Amino acid sequence: MLKMAVLLSGSGRTLDNFHSRIKDGSLAGEIQVVISNVENVLGLSKAENYGYPSYCCVDNDQINETLERFDIDIICLAGYLKLYTPPVGLKRSVINIHPSLIPSFCGDGFYGNVVHRAVKSRGCTVSGCTVHFADDKYDEGPIILQKCVEIGYDDDIATIASTVFAVECEAFPEAINRVDEKGVGFFWERVSG
Repeated sequence: MLKMAVLLSGSGRTLDNFHSRIKDGSLAGEIQVVISNVENVLGLSKAENYGYPSYCCVDNDQINETLERFDIDIICLAGYLKLYTPPVGLKRSVINIHPSLIPSFCGDGFYGNVVHRAVKSRGCTVSGCTVHFADDKYDEGPIILQKCVEIGYDDDIATIASTVFAVECEAFPEAINRVDEKGVGFFWERVSG
């Protein structure tokens, strides 16, 4: 069972998913703390309602000072929209989800509907999501899990986004369970470079 910190910047839809799956026993994790870099977002209100300690911390230093108060195994970036630098002891323990199949449509500036718009503009017939460990560059850490979805020729951006988010709700918990089962080191050791 992994002790989780959840970092978010918005509505907390992924937090909802984590909470639901923890309650039904399908996610091998326990949320210790929820942190947002944006004040008064819905995700913080949801965290409070779920009974999780929740904080607004505007930068890495504040986040890391707050994390020191908790026993954390992994940090999950759940719609956290800044490049995050963890404390040294958790450097390889930050997990992110990206709304495309990395290495396509990723990197600095590619998030949310920007990604889905690029997928649509390119005429892709598949998209999906990638759960990966985060490092000091956007979307370059070791991949834990990817899931693919079919994109219809006439799908608009909102349809692509909702299709991908539905598979994200499956992929992120499954990836956390794999990390719990195999350990963080397994994923870093299986990639070169």
